[in-house]
Amino acid sequence: MDAIVFNLTTALLLILIAASGLTLLGRDTVPNRRMPWLAVALTGLAVAGVVLQLCWPGAGDALDSDPSRAGWWRVLTAVFLQNGGVAGAAWNLATLAVIAALAEWFWGRPLALLLFLAGILLPHHIDALLGLAAGPVDPRNFAGSSGATYFLGATLAAPLLIRTRVPKQRLTAIAVVALGLAMWFVQDNGHGLVSVYGFVLGALTWAVGHRWLHPDRDLVHPAGLRVGVLPGFARKG
Repeated sequence: MDAIVFNLTTALLLILIAASGLTLLGRDTVPNRRMPWLAVALTGLAVAGVVLQLCWPGAGDALDSDPSRAGWWRVLTAVFLQNGGVAGAAWNLATLAVIAALAEWFWGRPLALLLFLAGILLPHHIDALLGLAAGPVDPRNFAGSSGATYFLGATLAAPLLIRTRVPKQRLTAIAVVALGLAMWFVQDNGHGLVSVYGFVLGALTWAVGHRWLHPDRDLVHPAGLRVGVLPGFARKG
């Protein structure tokens, strides 16, 4: 029963994160956006990692992020391996593709890549700073893309909260943080904690760089939308 609740809350958090990203970009604009090549590349690497695991039984021992083993590369290569079985791998690959695309469309390719790398590298150091390093914080369990995916996706909830004036949309963004904290404190579910980290970094990134961010840059036909205006509040100029 605990495992079922754990999986349901983890899935619900992802749904809230994806809803935040879609609302931020404008759901109707998605079919009109250009191919998110960063998302394609990251998903391709994750698919290649799964294929490697199927073809090479020693892939996990060589590439996972087990702290008992040496290897500076492990923290990076472990993200593109999966350890949740067929269903878990399929879920991680699908969610990585969707979230990376939303992040790339909003933040732009270079910044989305930096935020994804931050989702890989920062949580462990923040955990250590907060005295949480000994706990079950890392949701990857030494391998998997979910931690970086939830971190990256949660960066989109912060600008949604800041930009929108629609109560329902603000509640969606707030729910990402509220559910994330609840999952951590009640379940020791690290997906929730890394999502809070991502939300905070997203808020800081938006505060510093919002003047230079243009979420409609990749629209094939951007007429009728003004740069920096949340879809649904655009004014024709």
